[in-house]
Amino acid sequence: MSARTRNLTHTHPSEVALQDALVAVADPIRRAIVKELAANPDWTRACGTFDLAVTKATRSHHFTVLRSAGLIEQRDEGPRRLNRLRRAEFDQYFPGLLDLVLTEPASADAASGEPTSAEPEEPAR
Repeated sequence: MSARTRNLTHTHPSEVALQDALVAVADPIRRAIVKELAANPDWTRACGTFDLAVTKATRSHHFTVLRSAGLIEQRDEGPRRLNRLRRAEFDQYFPGLLDLVLTEPASADAASGEPTSAEPEEPAR
């Protein structure tokens, strides 16, 4: 186990408050990550393979929030950090929440960081 892996903290969903679970899935970038992980086999998606219009530091923050909320598990394989959606574990403590996230209509602008209809655009100056 690498020093990098030893520094990963994985929170079990049983230790997560409902508020923290809701905050984790409230962000459109994090919902896009969760949807991508749900659509792929466990441990096949590295953090850098997600098409997110955010900086590397912001991407890292989003993965940390998801890990802290018990939604994902991560492990290092060489230079890549692979991810797994903890669907069964999460569903046990928050039944139906991931179903809502995963059945939400796809929005092309959610992962790009563009404003959605719930987020008004700032007026042009």
